[in-house]
Amino acid sequence: MVRIAVIDRDLCKPKDCRSECYRFCPLIKNKVQVIEFQEDTGKPIIKENLCVGCGICVKKCPFSAITIVNLPEELERECVHRYGPNGFKLYRLPPPRQGQVLGLIGPNGTGKTTILRILAGELTPNLGFIDKLPSKDDIIKFFAGSELQGYFKDLYYGKKRVVHKIQYVDKIPKYVKGDVEEVLTKVDERGLWRDLAKELDILSVTDRSIALLSGGELQRVAIIAAICRDADVYIFDEPASYLDVTQRLKVSRVIRSLAQAGKTVIVAEHDLAILDYISDRVCIMYGKPGVYGITSQPYGVRVGVNIYLDGYIPSENIRFREEPIRFRLKPQPSEAVLTEVVLSWQDFTVSLNGFTLSVSAGRIHKGEVVGVLGPNGIGKTTFVRSLLDIASKPKEMDDAKLKLSYKPQYLTSESEETVYEYLEKNIGGRLHSTWFKHEVARPFMLEPLYDRSLKSLSGGELQRVSIACALSRDADLYLLDEPSAYLDVEQRVAMAKLVRRIVEEKEAAAFVVEHDLMVMDAIADSIMVFEGEPGVRGYASEPLDLRSGFNKFLKNLDVTFRRDLHSGRVRINKPDSYLHRKQRSMGEYYYIPEREEE
Repeated sequence: MVRIAVIDRDLCKPKDCRSECYRFCPLIKNKVQVIEFQEDTGKPIIKENLCVGCGICVKKCPFSAITIVNLPEELERECVHRYGPNGFKLYRLPPPRQGQVLGLIGPNGTGKTTILRILAGELTPNLGFIDKLPSKDDIIKFFAGSELQGYFKDLYYGKKRVVHKIQYVDKIPKYVKGDVEEVLTKVDERGLWRDLAKELDILSVTDRSIALLSGGELQRVAIIAAICRDADVYIFDEPASYLDVTQRLKVSRVIRSLAQAGKTVIVAEHDLAILDYISDRVCIMYGKPGVYGITSQPYGVRVGVNIYLDGYIPSENIRFREEPIRFRLKPQPSEAVLTEVVLSWQDFTVSLNGFTLSVSAGRIHKGEVVGVLGPNGIGKTTFVRSLLDIASKPKEMDDAKLKLSYKPQYLTSESEETVYEYLEKNIGGRLHSTWFKHEVARPFMLEPLYDRSLKSLSGGELQRVSIACALSRDADLYLLDEPSAYLDVEQRVAMAKLVRRIVEEKEAAAFVVEHDLMVMDAIADSIMVFEGEPGVRGYASEPLDLRSGFNKFLKNLDVTFRRDLHSGRVRINKPDSYLHRKQRSMGEYYYIPEREEE
């Protein structure tokens, strides 16, 4: 058994504690120096070879900065990288293969980005040796007998060129200056940028400065810039972020074309429908976020995604999730939500900065979640903000106003207040309730963030805090704009389940704007479809039942869904496949009737 002791350096605050980890350690009391303090920072270092794993320091640390876990001893021989003493540990790497797309799936904090940086040659793996960095020949020898030996040999001796599309595209304007055309022309080595810009619908912004682009535009520019480079290996870290469904499908097809051209492609993505659609094989990442991560062997896409949702890897006899994730196999009948009306609206039109949105009359009932689907720039956020004005007016039946809870699309904060202070101010006593602890704080991993300032949070951390705050308020109507952005699969599923539970238990209602089709399928009872010309005019339908709403939306995309009978999740049919042609001829883009499934 190998013991791993990890100290979160951001949470550890030696100036604000009384060295409880040292004072209460039984080995220290017996004069065994298992804990020492760094001279420069005053932060502790735990000697893992001396630690007995009693866990007292874990419980006594006032900032929950220490984690101690035990792993099988044979796994230690497969350690690829460690971030310093008491740092995160990564085991194994996925084997890329020429002419295929390899997908990485797993929770945030289990090492996906570290793996991509190692495979890109940006980070040299230390093989677990903290004091001495191994040579490139040592690394090649370490992977002897595997596909990775040839990969690193070609990479380190200049025979293989790698291009890496980074995860956080919002940081690009800090380092890249100029307009889009200038930047893409400069990096274009294959003469493709203009064709790709047309394919991904950004020709209209090629004269715009990089600094003025939206998140979705930056993402597509970054993907085009990567594909335009002449390389052997293309790596994409979360290419679907900021993109709507239409754009995600177009990006998927462009990335798949690289593999069809004989290139090696690696993709890390949280949108399971897109990862399934884009990949040939998948590797599962599991472990304890921020502590250690382990890479599974490659699996076929359907089998690999189902193993991940099951939370159990049969070939390794490893269970990494207590309960499997399951989705409903068939749409719920629309009659199930026809109860008391929470909010109704008549036909209305909104004009804003040259954009016009026309909305059809509709209503939302108690216990109902209405999903809002449509491309970016078509007026979904404008519609949600219009509902804020409509719902704030007294209802016709009485003088009471609806209680609203709104989570906006874009989250930024420069506040110095801590997460704990922010939550206490916004949700009051609920912060200390058993319900909040078990239903919200635990699945969204909020407790480790309590002592951190809002200003220091990443996009995903800020998203989790914002969702927790919005869903913990007592409201009649919840308005959630893109709640799954930045979240990993577990957190997306937890969010969907929590929204459904709150809406049903409180007899409230919710509007959810979402681009992840699997999340939308799991969370919604009805669908509003937005169509039109992005940035110019938009048309919003009334709430439709799931089958009608998805059929209307997917028909516009010429995309069909099928169901995985094991997990119930939606899968996107490959273009021109037999199932795609069959369902399209039937006019059933979302749901095949039972007689057809049989």
